[in-house]
Amino acid sequence: MSAKYLVRFDAHCTTMNWQFWAEIEAVLDEHRIKPILAVVPDNQDRKLAVAPAQGTFWEHVRKWQERGWTIGLHGYQHAYTTNDRGIVGIQRRSEFAGLSTKVQEEKLQKAVAIFRDKEIVPRVWVAPGHSFDWNTLEALKKVGISVVSDGFALAPHTDSRGVFWIPQQLWKFRWRPFGVWTVCCHHNTWTAQDISQFRQALEKYRHEITDFSAVTSAYCRRKCGPMDNLYAKAHSTFLSLRSQLQTTA
Repeated sequence: MSAKYLVRFDAHCTTMNWQFWAEIEAVLDEHRIKPILAVVPDNQDRKLAVAPAQGTFWEHVRKWQERGWTIGLHGYQHAYTTNDRGIVGIQRRSEFAGLSTKVQEEKLQKAVAIFRDKEIVPRVWVAPGHSFDWNTLEALKKVGISVVSDGFALAPHTDSRGVFWIPQQLWKFRWRPFGVWTVCCHHNTWTAQDISQFRQALEKYRHEITDFSAVTSAYCRRKCGPMDNLYAKAHSTFLSLRSQLQTTA
């Protein structure tokens, strides 16, 4: 079986890069791609303030939802409060990892309430900074979310806690012989060249790009296997070494 790819865009908020997003959205529509869009309910991260606030933001989110695009809950305020790497361990900062289940649940309840008020249904959890812990997963269950877009594996799977994991392993399209690969894009820092490269990638991989609903249906009963664990360990080691080299460079 050939590889399949999911497209995910992170950090959608009122002050995101609207100028480039219009072109990106047009490219997605052109190729009939249904991405995962990670939306911040109440952004308080100044680094995400890259453009004037768009007053019609939630109208856009509802439009994307109606179009069949998957809306992800991207934390609450995208404000990092701890130095905990969490389960995935990519970055030493988190909005959730290291906090009690009660505190995390309170944050998530507020986040989901904002979505509910805006008529948005979050279908998947996307943690700011890829950092969350087991308390986060318990709190997510209490607010009705049991799907996570993160972690390293060769394909989506359901764990012993009933959490469905859609792994997120790439930050740009790369050829893979098999498996399901989520490509995480951060358009707030993109340039015109990045958009051009993204367009070329979609043209190249169009027939291998799938969507959230198809993946959920096909893999919901799959369990994590030895090859997934082996890949996860190798990938985590690689990212850790790369981070150390970048720190000492």
